[in-house]
Order: sequence, then structure tokens, then C-alpha cells
Amino acid sequence: MSDLLTPTARHDAGPLDSVSSDAKARLRVLLAGPRGFCAGVDRAIRVVEEAIRRYGAPVYVRHEIVHNRTVVENLEAQGAIFVEELDEVPEDGHVVFSAHGVPKAVPAEAQRRNLLYLDATCPLVSKVHREAERHFAGGGPDARHILMIGHAGHPEVVGTMGQLPKGAVTLINDADEARRVEPEDPTRLAFITQTTLSVDDTAEVVDILRERFPLIEGPKREDICYATTNRQEAVKAIAAESDLLIVIGAPNSSNSQRLREVAERSGARRALLVPKLSELDWSALEGVSTIGITAGASAPESLVQEMLNALSRRYELQIEERIVKEESVIFRLPAPLGG
Repeated sequence: MSDLLTPTARHDAGPLDSVSSDAKARLRVLLAGPRGFCAGVDRAIRVVEEAIRRYGAPVYVRHEIVHNRTVVENLEAQGAIFVEELDEVPEDGHVVFSAHGVPKAVPAEAQRRNLLYLDATCPLVSKVHREAERHFAGGGPDARHILMIGHAGHPEVVGTMGQLPKGAVTLINDADEARRVEPEDPTRLAFITQTTLSVDDTAEVVDILRERFPLIEGPKREDICYATTNRQEAVKAIAAESDLLIVIGAPNSSNSQRLREVAERSGARRALLVPKLSELDWSALEGVSTIGITAGASAPESLVQEMLNALSRRYELQIEERIVKEESVIFRLPAPLGG
């Protein structure tokens, strides 16, 4: 890619320039591709930016729009105010719901208060919501109890389970819970999944559920989103060659945490989750000759470039980009913003 730093690219002046060019050790850098922003994250950020442009600041955002502080701080600088609940939004406020999705009670409360709200839920998360509703079938005679594979407390899980009445969904956190769950009627079950899980871990859980409950109904299409799958495959392609693999992403980002786990399981000698350059422990690079770099779906490419620039000031870089799949998915903005 033309915008990638190369070993001969510019070296910005700064405190890291203490290593002379003659003394620089060589460092092989394997860049995973695809990495960074997915279509759902890009859409969510555009929703907030367009809302600020159209309605003026401030625009309130319920929960972090995506799990990345750099993104949040950039939007705050443009006029976004992030809140945890709607009671923090004034009566005349404009509010955006995050990409993770929200329980049905949230837009209902916004309507009750006559707030102008925009839903930035990723369309692939919304697809899971519709699947849950289809399986529940209004609680009628065709209803199935739903087993949701996901992580307790994650906002996407909270939002998805909040599409249905309490008790309609049972959360399955891992394979052990899949082995232990005892539904009331094992012949009328369905499963759905969080979109940002480990592909391999989820496959194991699904296999257990299908073996235990042969009549369980699954999604017509895979719930784990294309971007999660592609980024995990890209990490697998570079992990075994990496002495150290750095995942640029936030600690509360599910897809970023899964990338670190996938790297460790796929042969990386060590894998670190690093939110941004300032939080990198440089001692971790001691003895490293090949480093792998990727970024979670909510991490901007600017953080990758910042990392490469810093590495170039300490090392003579040999950069290789490994692209396992090209992505061309684009999601339209919500109708109120002209989508």
C-alpha cells in the first residue's frame, strides 16, 4: 500500500532519535491485512460527525460510539458529549446510540422524552437482533428459547438480550457453560452469537450445542461479522513468524482482545494489546527480530502509522504487508442523515 512507511521513509525529529542510523538494528515488520476500521465502525463515526455538522454541537452519544479512546477524544474535540444513560441528555438534546446496539427500552425512553435520536448500531448487529425476534416469534406457540453465545456485560450482548423480554435469552459465555446449560425444553431452542467473538471458540461452543440439542436452530448466515473473521485470519497468517505480535486496540474492545488471543494460539511467541504508542513498553522488543502488527476493528489506521514511525526511528525496518482478503463493504447512514 502506498501510504505505508518504508525503511527509507522520513524520520520525524523527536526524543526517540537517540539511536543513530549507523547503529540501528534491523527489524522485520509483518503487517496484517485487513486491519483497523470495519464498515460498521466507519459508519458509526460518520453518524456522529454528520449529526454534529447538521445539528450543531453538542451532540450526545450514549456509551462510547466504538471502543477506542482515540476515536472518542477526536469526536469530543468536534463537539460530541459521551454519556452512559439518557438521563444525562437534556430535554432538547440530540443523541446517538453506539455501534454496539441498545436494548429496546433505550429508544422507547428517548421517544417518551421526545429526544431526537440517531441509531448508529452496526447493521450486522441489527441482523442478530432481528434473528432473535424471529426465533422468539412474539412468545407464541412457535417461539424458541434462545441461547446467546457472548460475553457477559459487553454492550452488544446487553443490547441484543434487551430486544426480548427477560428470560427469553440465556447467555452462554464459553464451552463449559454450553456443556452445563439445561433448557426447559431442549426441542425448542435457537442460538445466536455476539458478532466480535473468536471464530474458533464460537465454533467449539456451537458444536457442543448441536451435539447436545440436535433440534437447535442456528442463524441462516454466520453471526460473527466479516470484519472479525477477516482480521482473525490475517493474524493467523503472520502469527507463527512473529517473535512479538502487537494488536493496537482498546482493552474494552472485544474484537481486539480476540485478536490477541488468536495470535497467541496461532504461534506468536508473545502477543500484546497496546491501545496506542505512548503505552508501548519498549523493553518488550528486546531480542525481537520479527514483529507482527495489526489493529482491532475500532482502531484507526493513524495509530498503526504512528507505531511504524516510532519503530523507524529505532530500527531499520523491512515491512511486509500480508493481505488475506480485500474488503469493500460500505454501510449507508441512517435515513435522517440522508442514507
